[in-house]
Amino acid sequence: MKLKIVKHLLIALFISQLSIGQAQHIVSPKEHFGFHIGDDYMLANYKQMESYFKKVAEQSDRLIMQDAGVTEEGRQQYLLIISSPENLKNIEKYRSISQRLGRAENLTDEEAKVLAKEGKPVVWIDGGMHSNETVGSHQLIETFYQLNNSDDEEILNFLDKVIVLMWHVNPDGQDLLADWYMQYQDKEQRNMSIPRLYQKYVGHDNNRDFFMFNMVEATNMAKILYVDWLPQIMYNHHQTSPDGTIVAGPPYRDPFNHIFDPLLVTGIDGVGFAMINRLNKEGKPGYVRMDQSTFSTWWNGGARTAPYFRNMVGILTETFGSPTPMEVPVVTERLIPKNGLPNPIAPQKWHFKQSIDYSVSMNYAILDYAARNGDELLYNFYQMGKNSIEKGNKDTWTMYPKFAEQLEKTYDEAVKSGQEEKKEATGYYRSKIIPTKYYDAVYKNPDNRDPRAYIISADQADFATAIKFVNTLIKGGIYVYQSKEDFSYGGKHYPKNTIVVKTNQAFRPQIIDMFEPQDHPHDVQYPGGPPVRPYDAAGWTLAMQMGVSYDRIFEDLNIPLERTDYGILLHAPTNSVEVSKVGYAINGKANDTFIAVNRLLKKGVKVSRDEETQNFYVDAKGKAVLDEMAAKYGLTVTSLTQKPSTLTPINSLKIGLFDHYGGSMPSGWVRWILEQYEYDYELFYPQDVDSKNIAKYDVLLFIGPGIPVGDKPGITRWGKELEKELVPKEYQPWMGSITKETSVPILEEYVKNGGRIVTVGSSSGWVYDLGINVTNPLMEENKDGKLAEISSAKYFVPTSILSAEIDTEKAENYGMAKEAKIVFNNSPVFQFQSTDKLYSLGKFTTDKPLLSGWAHGQEYLKDTHLGVVALLGKGKVVAIGPEITNRAQSHGTFKMLFNQLYK
Repeated sequence: MKLKIVKHLLIALFISQLSIGQAQHIVSPKEHFGFHIGDDYMLANYKQMESYFKKVAEQSDRLIMQDAGVTEEGRQQYLLIISSPENLKNIEKYRSISQRLGRAENLTDEEAKVLAKEGKPVVWIDGGMHSNETVGSHQLIETFYQLNNSDDEEILNFLDKVIVLMWHVNPDGQDLLADWYMQYQDKEQRNMSIPRLYQKYVGHDNNRDFFMFNMVEATNMAKILYVDWLPQIMYNHHQTSPDGTIVAGPPYRDPFNHIFDPLLVTGIDGVGFAMINRLNKEGKPGYVRMDQSTFSTWWNGGARTAPYFRNMVGILTETFGSPTPMEVPVVTERLIPKNGLPNPIAPQKWHFKQSIDYSVSMNYAILDYAARNGDELLYNFYQMGKNSIEKGNKDTWTMYPKFAEQLEKTYDEAVKSGQEEKKEATGYYRSKIIPTKYYDAVYKNPDNRDPRAYIISADQADFATAIKFVNTLIKGGIYVYQSKEDFSYGGKHYPKNTIVVKTNQAFRPQIIDMFEPQDHPHDVQYPGGPPVRPYDAAGWTLAMQMGVSYDRIFEDLNIPLERTDYGILLHAPTNSVEVSKVGYAINGKANDTFIAVNRLLKKGVKVSRDEETQNFYVDAKGKAVLDEMAAKYGLTVTSLTQKPSTLTPINSLKIGLFDHYGGSMPSGWVRWILEQYEYDYELFYPQDVDSKNIAKYDVLLFIGPGIPVGDKPGITRWGKELEKELVPKEYQPWMGSITKETSVPILEEYVKNGGRIVTVGSSSGWVYDLGINVTNPLMEENKDGKLAEISSAKYFVPTSILSAEIDTEKAENYGMAKEAKIVFNNSPVFQFQSTDKLYSLGKFTTDKPLLSGWAHGQEYLKDTHLGVVALLGKGKVVAIGPEITNRAQSHGTFKMLFNQLYK
């Protein structure tokens, strides 16, 4: 009888296990998509990926799938949380531990050690940001499947010891790119030359938005990274590697940003070594790093670099490969083993599956590192946050290059004057030894301290834009304070609603970086040689770009303030409008005023510009719109008792914005800006110019490349143009380029007939060729006696912020401050003699205009004009050299565009 019972129990157990096994069957990618991930010439779109994620979520007990916002085109984004079933039952506990350690508030070291042992390290893995970088999106599928399906001992260990967050960054672009690639029946014709940007507005620049969070996808991602979860490692997949290699990854080259905690830098190194070791162990050569790669840790704004400013180990890899098979080329200098490339790869044919395998291996290397070092990762996360809080609570000096230069200069001058005896360099490295007193004079000088707080007064001219700036901080995990009453500090009065940002918080590096100038090292290939170009921007200080006024505070700020909760955005204070029979004045210095103007004009309300005050005058019929603007946007509206005498009526213009096949990112950013400020516009293309279809527009906008300058083409494209027959007919009108021979004469004729052309950035150089006596001052004679651009060894200004003097009497500059902080990227500048029909918008008046970043040879800019207005026939050209619309970040100079969009 007992044997019979045992037999029945065994049978029941077998059936139970069998049913569990069936319930836990995870559909494979091959079953779902119809092909293996990594098959040549095959891509999945996002609709298929979303369906797969949902299907696996129904089958797997290792997965929680959460809605996490929608994209610019309305697709759903998901956070995929993967770990062991036991960990997922306690997921809120582990999320809370990660948050508490990352914020490092109200914890002792002993409490933090306990939490670090109790918690699970959190690792973020994403893909699909740049849609033509298809390895990134497809490794996500394969890794997702293996983590949910495999019972391999190593994977079970990952799941037991690590929380994995997986994220598709750009669903919109995935559908666009994959559908385009797969539309061709002939596999040999499949290509990625899509007709428009793969993110609705900004394409590749979606990875330039991670301190600003303009795009909703960036905001969605920031909420998870910086508010909800705070992972210790963030892995951002990209393509492609330098020629002759397979992967570019960490450790990265110099410079790294001076405000990082050293634990962050060595933490990146630790993860990087784990990645390359695993690839080498698995016989996967071709990993390039350090000085052999182009990537540094200097810049803020990218998906993997922005986490550095929150003490998170950010990892970027660029992986070679494509669904269309490729060849690993022969590059002789990459055939020799060296520290930056210890395991070169031989030239060979390369298949998509190989790239997927590399990517999955690197994911596993990171998960293995986290599993082995989980408590250390968590405790170091706390330690970096604690260090930041302590720095914000005391006098702290960041070791910027400018201070080292100042120290050495002071010492050299003392030696030269005889005040100091020159000491010969000694030791193996022949170092110059400088007495300690010179160090103390710089690094203990109170004037060189970092601020402990910043006060953003509510009475500044454009407080609504200041609030937008503060909200970027809040989206990025910073908390702020706001006053509920007026207060005084340091002999200055501050009104109610003033905002205070204290630096004694875990994400202090981000605060300092958004307020303080970047001091990029003078980075050249050799002394006196050409510059080593920054990966992206050299300087970006957001408070400067946005035109925010603030006061630096260097002591503890003990005044009654109300602290905001993490992730809760601020709103502009509500204003009211008193009834007036005469009309209203609205603030011409506030950007949001232009929203009001556009709403009023669309409703047929009369609007004028007061030339004396530069404010807008609004007819009394506009009160309903002004009530809404004052309540929602905090717009300052003055009810008038007397109509101003110096009024110029304004009306809307029909706006054409230049674009081209493949999409223009600078133009795309301006599309987004125009929509935010409620301007109507249409896109036009090169063929519209050549067919004179532009006559229907009152104003044409060329932002960035477009119009050819000198011998340079107007548009530079990545990759070759498609054959026309491979492009569907609806997109063929977008093809072509603005040409000097055909298009430029038509543009000149358009202006002379009464049109207006506004250029920003590189297209502005077209005025050199218009025969109006405007020249390029950044030219010199070369060795052949011909004029050529000044060598980059002498002059080089990568994206940085410069100080310029603006002519505020010109209508084109109304509402601007006299001194502008303006984004400059080797931008055009101008030299000319002013006349009634040719005048300046502003100048660089000093030989040291640099405010933030790097400006080698900046003295060449002295007395050059940053913008020129040329009246030609019945129309005019407004050419602005600097990047006044830079990635929709430079709010402080938006008015220089907006003022051109009315008549």
